[in-house]
Amino acid sequence: MKKIFLPTLALLALVPTIAHAEEPAKQRFEHGGSTYSYTVTQVGDVRVISGVEERTGKPFTLRVGTHRVRGTVGSQQVSFTLRDVEPLTKPVTTLAAR
Repeated sequence: MKKIFLPTLALLALVPTIAHAEEPAKQRFEHGGSTYSYTVTQVGDVRVISGVEERTGKPFTLRVGTHRVRGTVGSQQVSFTLRDVEPLTKPVTTLAAR
């Protein structure tokens, strides 16, 4: 599942998001029967994707750099190249935006 989920999630970091100084917009997507909600924030040159798998509550944090994605899913460390990212088949859904 990680081989599909993580590259798909990393692609979300490449999708432009609505930027607000207060709180980033929550977004969500479904994949493999699971629903994931997340936010994307910019920290310097790195995009940080933080979220949770809604059914299990398993948190994830991914740091998307220029060529590589690193982070954690639950308690497991992950790392992969942006070349490994596969495009989403459905558009991203925004839960709330100001």
